[in-house]
Amino acid sequence: MPPGVGFGIFDAFFLSLCRRESLRSMRAVLLVWALLLVSPIASLSSRLTAQTAVAGPAVGQDSAAVVRPGDLIRLKIWREPDMSGDVAVDEEGVATLPRIGQLRVAGLAADSLKRMLVRSYTKFLRDPSVDITVLRRVTILGAVRTPNVYHIEPTMTVADALALAGGASPNGKQDQVELRRQGNAVTEKLSRGVRLADTPIRSGDELYVPERSWLSRNAGLVLAGVGTATSILYLVFR
Repeated sequence: MPPGVGFGIFDAFFLSLCRRESLRSMRAVLLVWALLLVSPIASLSSRLTAQTAVAGPAVGQDSAAVVRPGDLIRLKIWREPDMSGDVAVDEEGVATLPRIGQLRVAGLAADSLKRMLVRSYTKFLRDPSVDITVLRRVTILGAVRTPNVYHIEPTMTVADALALAGGASPNGKQDQVELRRQGNAVTEKLSRGVRLADTPIRSGDELYVPERSWLSRNAGLVLAGVGTATSILYLVFR
């Protein structure tokens, strides 16, 4: 064997071994990077599924029927515009009505209050035609365009109430509205078509529109990331 040939063979073998080890190391690094990319996406997806898997709304039994402190009574007396208007129910459950004066109304059903007013206004009018609507004083918060306090009718749907606040913002979950009382959830998530009369809503409550998750707001970015991770895994294991 000519001088130096043995060393040349050894050098070639060593370089080949280094290249193979380098390739294994690179594949290992790419594999770890791909797993780190896919793992948070899977975690976010699981949390999103858990958040949206909720039951239907609880149904209130007496929310539309009973007058409570904080309500607003919309009074309409036919042909008597001066005696018609909105009357607030104070914290003691008392409303100050035209001609009648102070009247305790808290705890009365809307139809019972109407009959009482018809009897009371008979002293001033002949065959009075009285119509009342009880409105709830509700704060609409969260991902809406104009969060504020609004008086809402029980016949409204959740979508109607959100429309008073300018509608949900682009990031709002308008089909998962929360009914809150003193900071605590009262019902499961409410969909847009639910009538407020079918919920236990009362004056002082909040309708809160939560924001969509980061995953749902960045679906395109997530899909691009998943595609990149898939391509890397294919290159590593092909």
